[in-house]
Amino acid sequence: MTVLVTGATGNVGRCVVDRLLASGAQVRALTRRPEAAGLPAEVELFAGGLGDAESLAAALNGVDRVFLFPVPESTATFVAQAAAADVQRVVVLSSMAVEFGAENAIGQRHRLVEQAVADGGFEWTFLRPGAFAANTLAWADPIRAEGVVREPFPDAQQASIHEDDIAAVAVAALLEDGHAGKSYVLTGPERISTADQVRAIGAAIGREVRIEAEPLKQAKARLVAEGVPAAVVDTLFDLRGADQALDDPVPTVEQVTGRPARTFAQWAVDHADDFR
Repeated sequence: MTVLVTGATGNVGRCVVDRLLASGAQVRALTRRPEAAGLPAEVELFAGGLGDAESLAAALNGVDRVFLFPVPESTATFVAQAAAADVQRVVVLSSMAVEFGAENAIGQRHRLVEQAVADGGFEWTFLRPGAFAANTLAWADPIRAEGVVREPFPDAQQASIHEDDIAAVAVAALLEDGHAGKSYVLTGPERISTADQVRAIGAAIGREVRIEAEPLKQAKARLVAEGVPAAVVDTLFDLRGADQALDDPVPTVEQVTGRPARTFAQWAVDHADDFR
């Protein structure tokens, strides 16, 4: 079988590629810069994006299944081209924010993608992870430069998930039967505070890393300056400040893969070099 991976150079997508190759599947990747993708030689690369109908049609030709890293503005193009190519199964990297209600800006974007894929007639599986452990890679530069992390809610807790655990569930849904029509909420195995995440990274790299409380207004302005839409920034910090109960750990990773989700401490060990 041939599987197309979109978002193949991202944190989750790259893990999906590696796991698919290990399973023996034929893997294609759609990327805007094939020359910079850095993917294994076995991967068949196609240049383009989800909104480019011509390049997408070429990448989908002969594909059975797709791992979809969603771009809401391009979903209609993807659905039309995937249906024309007779794609059978689509696994969507969605978000737990879909569970939080219609007013959630992040959830709204992912809900539109889910609905379009569901209406497209495919066998679908929606992955709804909570906080990514990999979000803390944003701290790498200040940790290297100063040994300090600045965040507005040091005591906020989340059940952060390892990107490879998301990928493990994705590959199970792509290759195995029994996952069609399922929406999987995915978390790590424990709630951990922002401050304890910082300490875990310090332990993994073998030096002290401090956390300082950052004014909320300053934190929002920093993310907006980095290109994150203001509505998304507001939603992110509203969730952290509210300590949402829906971020309680769930055992989905173990139920689907037969292996418990990895802790944040293990993620920090796996990524120690990113912070050194």
